Amino acid sequence: MQSNDARLLLHAVVPTLATGAIAAAVSGAVAGATGAIGAVVGTVLVVLVMGAGLVVLQQTAKKLPQLFQMMGLLLYTVQILFVAVFLIAFKDTTLFDTKAFAFTLLAATLVWIAAQTRGHMKAKILYVDPDSADAKKAETAGSPT
Repeated sequence: MQSNDARLLLHAVVPTLATGAIAAAVSGAVAGATGAIGAVVGTVLVVLVMGAGLVVLQQTAKKLPQLFQMMGLLLYTVQILFVAVFLIAFKDTTLFDTKAFAFTLLAATLVWIAAQTRGHMKAKILYVDPDSADAKKAETAGSPT
C-alpha cells in the first residue's frame, strides 16, 4: 500500500471511529448496554466493509487500472449486499439494540464517505508519473531524427 493510500485510509478510519465512540456513548446512555453494543457493532461493520472496499479498489487501480470504474461499481454493489445480508440475519436479534445499530451504521457510513471525499480532495496525487515522462524524454533525446 502506497503512503497516500494509507493516509487516505487513516483519514477515513479515524473520524469514523470517533463517530462510533460518540454513538456508543449516546446509545449506552439512551438504551443501556445493548444500545452501546449495537453502536459498536455498527461501527465495526462500517469500518470493515468500507475499509476492505477501499483496499480492494486501491489494489485494482494499481494492478488493473482499466477495470477501475467497473470494479468500483461492483464493489459498491457487493458492499450494499453484504450489509443487507447482515441486516437480514440480525433483524430480530436481542444481542444488541437494532435502532442504535441502524443509526450508528448510517452515521458512520456518512462520516466515512465525507472523510474519504475530503481526503481525496486534499491529497496531492500526481496525475502523470514523472518517471515515465523522464524515460520518454530520454528515449526521444537519444534517437536520431
